[in-house]
Amino acid sequence: MRRRTLLTAAGAVALPIPHPARAEDAVDVALVLAVDVSRSIDADEARLQREGYRSAVSDPVVVAAIRGGMLGSIAIAYAEWAGIEYQHTVIPWRRIATQAEANAWAAELDAVPRNSLSWTSIYGAIRHARELLAECPWEATRRVIDVSGDGVNNSGPPADQQRDAAVAEGITINGLPIINDRPTFGRLPPVPLDDYYRENVIGGDGSFMIVAEDFESFGVAVKRKLIREIAARPGGVIPA
Repeated sequence: MRRRTLLTAAGAVALPIPHPARAEDAVDVALVLAVDVSRSIDADEARLQREGYRSAVSDPVVVAAIRGGMLGSIAIAYAEWAGIEYQHTVIPWRRIATQAEANAWAAELDAVPRNSLSWTSIYGAIRHARELLAECPWEATRRVIDVSGDGVNNSGPPADQQRDAAVAEGITINGLPIINDRPTFGRLPPVPLDDYYRENVIGGDGSFMIVAEDFESFGVAVKRKLIREIAARPGGVIPA
């Protein structure tokens, strides 16, 4: 740290001058990708889901959106979740500001084995995402949790309890419900999944939801969602 000299009656005293924040110390958005890996998602669907995130994050259009931000960088943490007992950080915080960094992130995700467990706890997913955001090593203009899944909360306390806690901390939660026509554990969801996400999952400044009609269309939905999350301005304004 640089020091300056202050002349006083007692002589010269060296005082520190703090450096201004550097661009590499901050990001436009800290984004937690919270991804459902409950057993309602089979191996083929899981592959499509992972591929959707890999291709979206490394897509040149998404990278251009990242570089077009005020600071030109974002931070991403990727976590997978199932029941209340299982939340796993697959890739911890990574700063992405270039195509090479986005490609490296996609390759890292491709190399990680996937687990699958029973039940669905969106409550646990949001709680874990809040903990990750508290540990983010970069200062962020916005903090966002991106929840994707194909079922309602059926493990642990109600999801809206954690949603409300996150919103109170200034965090935005966006949703990507995946319409899966296969019943979960032999039971259909009690309400349409998009309605459930709207009422119980998403919240905060500028929050939104994009529905993936099936796993085949998941990658397109992820790309649209990432661009919108990255391009949002403080105050929830989405550029036209």
